Amino acid sequence: MPGLLRGVARTAVVAGTATAVSGRVQRRQAEKYADRDAGIAAQRTQSYQEQVQAAAPPPAAAPAPPPAPAPTATTDLVAQLKALAELRDQGILTDEEFADQKAKLLG
Repeated sequence: MPGLLRGVARTAVVAGTATAVSGRVQRRQAEKYADRDAGIAAQRTQSYQEQVQAAAPPPAAAPAPPPAPAPTATTDLVAQLKALAELRDQGILTDEEFADQKAKLLG
């Protein structure tokens, strides 16, 4: 019986060692291929994004801001009267010229 027990023990050791080595080799290959696959996936993603950007229509131009409201006649009239008053105060217009221009503006 001791020979039989020795043969079984030897077979168990050989099988255990083979399993351990096989598992280690399998893990190393899985890591190696995982890194390679991750690199390929990154390249494909980048290529896809470049194609999408190239095929996408250019962004629409921002709409122009609405035009400023036209000044009202009253605001315009007041501004013209102030300008005439400044010209009179500076001595460029006489009192008669100021009065004539004022009368024309007021109608």
